[in-house]
Amino acid sequence: MNHRRRASISSRKQPQQARSVELVAAILDAAVQVLAKQGAQRFTTARVAEKAGVSVGSLYQYFPNKAAILFRLQSDEWRRTTDLLRTILEDVQRSPLERLRALVHAFIRSECDEAEMRLALHDAAPLYRDAPEAREARASGGRTVRVFMREVLPEASEATRAAAGELIATTLSQAGKQFSERSRTAAEIETYAEAMADMFCAYLASLGDHRSSHRQAPGRPARHAATAPGR
Repeated sequence: MNHRRRASISSRKQPQQARSVELVAAILDAAVQVLAKQGAQRFTTARVAEKAGVSVGSLYQYFPNKAAILFRLQSDEWRRTTDLLRTILEDVQRSPLERLRALVHAFIRSECDEAEMRLALHDAAPLYRDAPEAREARASGGRTVRVFMREVLPEASEATRAAAGELIATTLSQAGKQFSERSRTAAEIETYAEAMADMFCAYLASLGDHRSSHRQAPGRPARHAATAPGR
């Protein structure tokens, strides 16, 4: 059962020559256009092949079915998001909370820029969301968040860090999706992202303050374990 599911969304082969790379790129570009115009319910390999100007047989050399194409589009989106996470959260030239603030702004802008495609891929998710490949793709972003939480809350328990990371990630994802459901101006995006970043930074700072208050000596003020929200 698992083997059949894995094969059903995996690419048949990876393009090696320049011509093959161009063919796959054309198929994926056509898939984006078909998905955006027709939606997940009317998305078919025949429509993608026609849009790409290739035969269905040529498409099947690389993608066994429409689920494989949609999963590739989703995988590419996950990879971009993971790269965004890693690039910003691993930038040690900035303080942890400055990195978090930058991430919130970048993520909300990305959600708004790609809202139409994200919505279409969400509708197509039942085709592949429970596959092993999908779980593995989602897990990579989680690892980056866990490393960051250890840095921003070094003295907190693993359970506290895990809960904080999950709360931030879930809130950011759901709020970003809801906010991007209609067209937004640049000013609206900036204001919304700044408010959300303030909220997250204050939350993490409060966790550091809470732990410090339990360690302080009698009569001595608490020392903050986390910096104030960076700007």
